[in-house]
Amino acid sequence: MSALRLGVVVPALNEAAGITHTLLALAPMRERGVKVVLVDGGSTDATVQQATPLVDAVVSSARGRAIQMNAGTQQHLKAHGHAALPADPQAVPITGPQIEAFLFLHADTVLPAQADACVARAFAAGARWGRFDVQIQGRPKMLRCVAAFMNLRSRWTGIATGDQAIFVERDLFEQIGGFPVQPLMEDIELSKRLRALAKPACLRERVLTSGRRWEERGVWRTILLMWRLRWRYWRGVSAQVLVREYR
Repeated sequence: MSALRLGVVVPALNEAAGITHTLLALAPMRERGVKVVLVDGGSTDATVQQATPLVDAVVSSARGRAIQMNAGTQQHLKAHGHAALPADPQAVPITGPQIEAFLFLHADTVLPAQADACVARAFAAGARWGRFDVQIQGRPKMLRCVAAFMNLRSRWTGIATGDQAIFVERDLFEQIGGFPVQPLMEDIELSKRLRALAKPACLRERVLTSGRRWEERGVWRTILLMWRLRWRYWRGVSAQVLVREYR
């Protein structure tokens, strides 16, 4: 058996409408030792006030999902990264490898109840990083097809999106330098770098993510936009250019 020390990083910006729902779902995992850090990018609503009693730490950061998630990992390492291991390895018998890992959770996404156990099993089976399947919550029935395609595409390509709650061993995360600091496609770029070193674990358990992006912009319009952005990114267009189109 492996001893998993899991840190959940939640980047947020003006997420007061749903942040409590996301964080309450993590309460059973916190009772089992999972540490949760919320990284706020300058919210002007009640995000921080609502989150504070439901997490282990709240960190203020410059705005930008990649910047915020990197800041969250540093907070985990500062507060918990080393204290959990005995100062003298001979003092406490260790029956299995000690695995330290991060899980990156969008503020509008809810993890399954046993997400920590799912991650532990993936690592015990030899994985070094991975993601969950996704289910998109919303009124349009087309969102079921969108989610199914996202999950299938991820299995084919080994590329994960942030909506799928990416998790990764700390050592591997540090080896690739963390999230690339770019305003868009940071999850795609992270996956590409991780995939070059290890095959992802594509878990069948589902996270539930909000469909507000598709509902606000229109399902087909959003699909076409994301396909176009991904195609152009694959062709070498910089994230700095693409983010203007996305917005």
